[in-house]
Amino acid sequence: MRGTFKPGAPLLAGLAVVAAVAALQFAAIPGFDRAGLMVFDTYQRAAPRPYEDAAVRVVDIDEESIERLGQWPWPRTEIARLTDTLAEAGAAAIAFDMVFSEPDRTSPAKVAEQLAAEEGNAALVTALSRLPSNDAVLADSFLLSPVVGGYFLLQEERGRALDLPSGMAWLGTPPAMVQPDYQGSVQSLPELQGSVSGLGSLSINKGEDGVVRRAPLLFFHRGELVPSLSLEALRVAQQAESILITTSDGSGETRGAPGAVVSVKVGDFEVPTNAEGELWSQFTEPVPGRTVPAWQVLSPDISAQKKAELFGGQIIFVGASAAGLRDVVATPGDDRVPGVMVHAQAAEQMILGWFLERPDWARGLEFFVIILLGGALALILPKVGAVSGAIIGLSGTATVAGGSWIAFDQWKYLLDPTYPILALVLVYALQTLLSFRQEEQQRAYIHDAFDRYLSPEMVRQIAANPDKLQLGGEEREMTVLFCDIRGFSKISEQYEPHEVINFLTGFLTPMCDILLERKATVDKFIGDAILAFWNAPLDDPDQFRNGARAALQMTAALDQLNRDMPDKANQIWPDNVGIGIGMNAGLCCVGNMGSEQRLSYSLIGDTVNIASRFEGLTKQYGVKILIGSALAQQLGGFALLELDRVKVVGRDAPDTIYALLGDEDVASNGSFTELVEGHTAFLSLYREQDWSAAIATLDRFSARYEQLGLSALCQTYFDHIKGLADSNLPANWDGTFEATQK
Repeated sequence: MRGTFKPGAPLLAGLAVVAAVAALQFAAIPGFDRAGLMVFDTYQRAAPRPYEDAAVRVVDIDEESIERLGQWPWPRTEIARLTDTLAEAGAAAIAFDMVFSEPDRTSPAKVAEQLAAEEGNAALVTALSRLPSNDAVLADSFLLSPVVGGYFLLQEERGRALDLPSGMAWLGTPPAMVQPDYQGSVQSLPELQGSVSGLGSLSINKGEDGVVRRAPLLFFHRGELVPSLSLEALRVAQQAESILITTSDGSGETRGAPGAVVSVKVGDFEVPTNAEGELWSQFTEPVPGRTVPAWQVLSPDISAQKKAELFGGQIIFVGASAAGLRDVVATPGDDRVPGVMVHAQAAEQMILGWFLERPDWARGLEFFVIILLGGALALILPKVGAVSGAIIGLSGTATVAGGSWIAFDQWKYLLDPTYPILALVLVYALQTLLSFRQEEQQRAYIHDAFDRYLSPEMVRQIAANPDKLQLGGEEREMTVLFCDIRGFSKISEQYEPHEVINFLTGFLTPMCDILLERKATVDKFIGDAILAFWNAPLDDPDQFRNGARAALQMTAALDQLNRDMPDKANQIWPDNVGIGIGMNAGLCCVGNMGSEQRLSYSLIGDTVNIASRFEGLTKQYGVKILIGSALAQQLGGFALLELDRVKVVGRDAPDTIYALLGDEDVASNGSFTELVEGHTAFLSLYREQDWSAAIATLDRFSARYEQLGLSALCQTYFDHIKGLADSNLPANWDGTFEATQK
């Protein structure tokens, strides 16, 4: 069944959604990966990296250290003492996550300047001026220790050029995808920076949402490649001379775009990275053994043996977690992590070989899954419906999410499930919405196609469930009505075909309005005739009385039409149109009948045939509405007048027929009551074949017949008596009249 809706629209829309999501995923537009990153964050919270001792320690300048040793910044002599202590304990590398960019204000020379303004301090000023500065003391300490200094990189052009103590080399195309090229920096004092064994960037890559997920190992500064603090600390700890970078075409096989970083090798460690030279971070939960407060390192109570146990052979990262120093960042598992921990855990991952990896084939696999699962759902959903489609969609979603989790948990692969799931969700949502819209269009089409022919109840039922439009039927007790225009053939002869249609429209419209108002189903129009019925497709417990009132309203409406229509402009209306209505009640078979090509909701059965014959008898008996005994028994209180016992054409069993003359008000009228008494007496004489007495009774009550519009009925009885009186009736004749025409 088709209207304005297109059955293929959901399929095309679903495939279009799949194509759009696939294009979005393939385009890799910055910012659109946020959902995938949040999924990876969830994985990290669910399964953080298990801690293993990788010979990495953090010396933390925490709140207690500041309370014990004084306000930050500490004199550089304290930093020197800290450095010396760690070096003497055998630290392999001491990486400072801080920059000493300003001279120490507590140096002896600075104090001497302040004292020089006061009298009596000349000797003290002279003594202090001869002492080395605190920065010089720290520089000497750095020079004798495996120290890795740090610097911050800036976008704006600022600061001096970087002079690295190590070299950088690469295999393949230069690593052009390391972005951006920083033009400025904040560095430590030249005398300090010139004393260190290594230099690394302290800059941390915070995502657009401020969460640290990757640790950059490489940076560009004024066109020169420079290492991160963690990478340089690993080099110094191994006393390696340089760092080797392999790009996409450096290994002899092309992997990704030219200039994409594939791995970084420092000493004995080769570290796989993304194209930008970043290491995907996987953080552990807080581990007390990894961190040593700075005050404990400087405490006189700690033994040399204990220091050696803690720091011997270790890569030490010195940083600050004290709240006032504001060196905290957000990670997937914690909103407040000391920045130094990012560098320390990156070093741990490189040493342990624990690498989260987003493989080169990950995006291609995700693209394939989008096409496969999204396309499959788009093809299947229009056929199976919303509920089954939801089960299939949820199964696909669970498969994608589960596969992504297993890849992370078992193989440390980062496979983004969000785009395939987005495709499934959007396909389901859009196709379900379009299917719902098409169902609404289909229902609207059914209403438009059938509401002029069927009762509103039936239209609503079919619209709610179009599957009901199938062959088949059911047996019901029903009330059937046939209505026919008197002399329609002669009327048709008077007018052109389009004028006949104009007349029929003017007649049938108000008749159908009455029938539908009385809960009838208008089955069909047979030329000028109307076939209607009650109690199907929906139950009507008041079907008999609804039918009777509809018939009475139809005759009353026709009287009004005969008065109004002749004067109506553009309306064809013959003079004094008359109708006959035949009604019957009984068992019928009702349902959608016809062929596979064409269906009609209709009814069949003996009850229907007899109602049609009753309509034909209205002409012979001169009444407007004629009903059978089965219906008459259901209309207690209505104005019914028994007419005859008749054997209709095509049926052997006779039936008692009645004229329906009015409702309860007419039945209580004195004229009707008097007529019923006289008419009952007439029928008794008629069936006893007392023709003279029967005729006399008709004559006596003729005024009552005429008053109720039954003059033609009287004439019918006169004609019957004349014909019967001249025939030889059997002795057992029961008054049954055998009709000879339909």
